[in-house]
Amino acid sequence: MRYLKSLFLAMVLATPAWAQDDFLQEDSAPLAAEEQQVADTIIWGGMIYTADDTKPQVEAVAIKNGRFIAVGSRAEVELLQGAETRIIDLDGNTLFPGFVDAHAHLSGIGNRELSLNLDTVKSLSAFKGAVLAWRASHPDDVVVTGRGWIETHWPEKRFPSRWDIDDVVSDVPVILRRADGHALVANSKAFELAGITSETEAPFGGEIVRNKLGENTGMLVDAAQSLLNDLVPETTDEDIAERLIKGGEVYASRGWTGMHNMSVSWGEVDQLEGLSDSDGVKIRVYNSVVPEAATDLFASGARVSDDGTIITRAIKLYMDGALGSRGAALIEPYSDADTSGLVLITKEDTMPMLVEALNEGIQVNMHAIGDRANRMLLDWFEEAMNTVPAIARPVENPRWRDEHTQIVNQEDILRYQQLGVIPSMQPSHAIGDLHFAPDRLGDERLDGAYAWSSLIDSGVIIAGGSDAPVEKGDPLIEFYAATARKDLNGFQADNWHEDEALTRAEALKMFTLWPAIASFQEEELGSIAVGKKADLTAFDTDLMTAIESDIPKAKAMMTMVDGDIIYLRSE
Repeated sequence: MRYLKSLFLAMVLATPAWAQDDFLQEDSAPLAAEEQQVADTIIWGGMIYTADDTKPQVEAVAIKNGRFIAVGSRAEVELLQGAETRIIDLDGNTLFPGFVDAHAHLSGIGNRELSLNLDTVKSLSAFKGAVLAWRASHPDDVVVTGRGWIETHWPEKRFPSRWDIDDVVSDVPVILRRADGHALVANSKAFELAGITSETEAPFGGEIVRNKLGENTGMLVDAAQSLLNDLVPETTDEDIAERLIKGGEVYASRGWTGMHNMSVSWGEVDQLEGLSDSDGVKIRVYNSVVPEAATDLFASGARVSDDGTIITRAIKLYMDGALGSRGAALIEPYSDADTSGLVLITKEDTMPMLVEALNEGIQVNMHAIGDRANRMLLDWFEEAMNTVPAIARPVENPRWRDEHTQIVNQEDILRYQQLGVIPSMQPSHAIGDLHFAPDRLGDERLDGAYAWSSLIDSGVIIAGGSDAPVEKGDPLIEFYAATARKDLNGFQADNWHEDEALTRAEALKMFTLWPAIASFQEEELGSIAVGKKADLTAFDTDLMTAIESDIPKAKAMMTMVDGDIIYLRSE
């Protein structure tokens, strides 16, 4: 295996000045002619893909003060080499613009690494074994919490129940969230302490799952999960900081230079800014805050950390639940259950927030999975935009986003381009859901399921993400899923519309240039071009030419932000 040759690893703190106009953009003067003669860093020795259609592939790049000053042939870039220039030889590895996860949850990623992680269990028996092992190794815990289970691949072919958990842990509450975060299963002790009985009514937007005898099964869906909140120990600022730092480290090691961080509390915004300025979190983070923090964001306006890497200028809303737990809101009932899913918000409560967001220049990113939820999103966005016409907005094109966009009615595909709404989609959802979505939806609705190519052909971009910790959060799995549209074993059902797979050039933009556009940063990020910030990702595999099955097996070799190496593979 080849590894990067680097003379040393340097970290240089940059403090750019930011200004807010239609979008946040660094106010950077061009380098003086004499300053352009010597680069801080030169990179060559491997394939370099730029995501820039005017110069899609080059031999070398030169960086000064955290920005590209030359992108082209080795001979051209070599002219900028000086005695103090750091030379990074790719040694046959492949360089790309920095990969950005356009939808993830940073604290959740960190917490997954620090708590009971169930994302690798492959059966109900393995699930029970993992819970038992965790309890044995943490005997002083007053409550056991964890996340990551997903039953769709289990041989038992059913959800876990409170009785399953009772078999292994019954003395303390056990609360275990499904991978998608839209459902949990808890043991009988948790239900007892929370006072949940067979007579308890579910809150709006939630479901308490019961069997045919009317007994609580231990499953709570969407808003009903809040019934157990009081049992979970309060999270301290130290806990949150630990999770954010760990999440940033994990993401840098996988090749991500940044993420669009969803459902962020206002307190977490403050912590992230402080951690970034002190070098605790080194990746870029674009925050989309929880609805409860909307008032704070409207009052402050878009904000940025002192070092320029943490931006907060969006609100995250939830229209419906998830497909796996049958919470996604569908126009017609599920094919495998007598339900049409859940709508989690009301128009009455939401429309004033949408109108104010347009008036204040704040982006809105709304979770919508089912075809009914996506149609409602488009309807509400259109009504708000008609209420506040473009000429009256501080940001004429608000670049509002549909987070997930998983199931779209064919009649609604063209509306995204017409309204300027950006689909923000996670390819790995499609290669996991292909094993159960046909049962949930039936073949007819699969025509608009995970319709990446149809949406791009309609004239929109797609901001690509992973939704980690729902998924692993691996850029290589996401790139593979987008281009192969098969599960990691190479399986693709006949009804899974292979024509919706993307080209590799489209997939590259999905994780580089298009997330930059979706966060108002395309003048600064997203491609390798002179004047842009030097955010780069190197893999040991050429994703643009490799055998399809080799893509998810590749490894991140180097991650660079602002010209500084924040991860370097060394083994």
